[in-house]
Amino acid sequence: MDPVLSITVLSVLLGALIALVFFKSYFSKRRSEVQSIAEPELQPDHKKKAAKSSQTISKKHHTKTHSHASDKDQSKKHHPLDVNTLKGHGDAVTGLCFSSDGRSLATACADGIVRVFKLEDALSKSFKFLRINLPAGGPPTAISFADDSIVVATHALSGSSLYMFGEEKTKTTNETKQQTKPEIKWEHHKVHEKRAILTLFGATASYGSADGSTIIVSCSEGTDIKIWHGKSGKLCGSVDTNQLKNHMAAISPNGRFLAAAAFTADVKVWEMVYSKDGSIKEVLSAMQLKGHKSAVTCLCFSPNSEQIITASKDGSIRIWNINVRYHLSEDPKTLKVVPIPLRADVALHYDHLCLSPDGRILAASHGSTLQWLNLETGELLDTADKAHDDVEGYRELHKFLLFRSLSVKSLKSLSDFDIFDFYPFELMADCEITSLAWAPKTIPMGNEQKLVLATASVDKKVKLWVAPSLHT
Repeated sequence: MDPVLSITVLSVLLGALIALVFFKSYFSKRRSEVQSIAEPELQPDHKKKAAKSSQTISKKHHTKTHSHASDKDQSKKHHPLDVNTLKGHGDAVTGLCFSSDGRSLATACADGIVRVFKLEDALSKSFKFLRINLPAGGPPTAISFADDSIVVATHALSGSSLYMFGEEKTKTTNETKQQTKPEIKWEHHKVHEKRAILTLFGATASYGSADGSTIIVSCSEGTDIKIWHGKSGKLCGSVDTNQLKNHMAAISPNGRFLAAAAFTADVKVWEMVYSKDGSIKEVLSAMQLKGHKSAVTCLCFSPNSEQIITASKDGSIRIWNINVRYHLSEDPKTLKVVPIPLRADVALHYDHLCLSPDGRILAASHGSTLQWLNLETGELLDTADKAHDDVEGYRELHKFLLFRSLSVKSLKSLSDFDIFDFYPFELMADCEITSLAWAPKTIPMGNEQKLVLATASVDKKVKLWVAPSLHT
């Protein structure tokens, strides 16, 4: 045989042998790791005592082979401002809002259910809630109170829908107490054609000759924004930002102004003019907020409706005075510019803003990071880096999705592997905040009355946070 050929064949055989030994060692190691995790759950009843004696060793091995274990234990430590968690949602919570008295908190969940929690005490171990099943179709994307009723936005392939749920009182008898059940009072479909509704904001119209009705503003992912009468569902007006795409829109607490954050650095503001009978007569372009150098991602109004707070991708927050005589061409003024105090290794912009009812504390979020700022000084009061980080919720969801897509014969069931073998802990634990809102009034917390912030996330939970103390 040719010596060169012999050497070549020998090299190939030797390489194959080395590869075989390597992969055998690797898969044996992986199998032992999976078994070490599954072992405690597979112990039969007559071996429970033996399992207890080996539990310490098993836990130590788990910590070493899976670094997420220590991180997971760390995540259970509550932030000092985190006072409670509303559980029971079956999927991501996409929106939330408080009633005008702050005693009810409505949540929209991707499981197709709206839950209205009664907040008798923010420290309660459990909360009563009213369950509203949405019509079959797309999941809810936004929610808002309209007096004692609730308006919900949903989205399907055919487009967005709006539903207003009111309470229908049932007749009482001597044996049964009076009960209420929600029913649809009005509904609209394809309100923004096939575009999804990003935000839904409501306000009590109290400016000028307004009659005190609730006005609802729906903002699409396109460029259009529509204004609705909360009780009747009548379309009162619409505007177009003409800025490629919207990020969000909000209405001032007194129902006078409408402002939109869109694709550009300028914020457009409209005024709703009311007729003598209290209805909206027209919607006029009022002013533009010019000063940011990049797109404005979110905004909110002050409680007195005289200021707008904006956050931009240029890394700054601006506070604007809009209580100007714009009819006489008086421009809105920038009162303060504050740098966004996020870490340098993340994008310097906020996703959500909300100002406390006393106008002093600005709550802001980016991803799963939640921050509180003193609006007057711009000082950062506190930060919750991972405000929502329920690893277990993500673990079970992604395990199912991954298991369904894998074609590995050795995986017989979900218990045969851990999701963190495939995804790093850092990606799984970062649960984005989808919505935040302050209770419009203080609510009971033990023996005290406190300002409370609520946050929703894709981790299936809603958290309640007490307002931080203002530094003096």
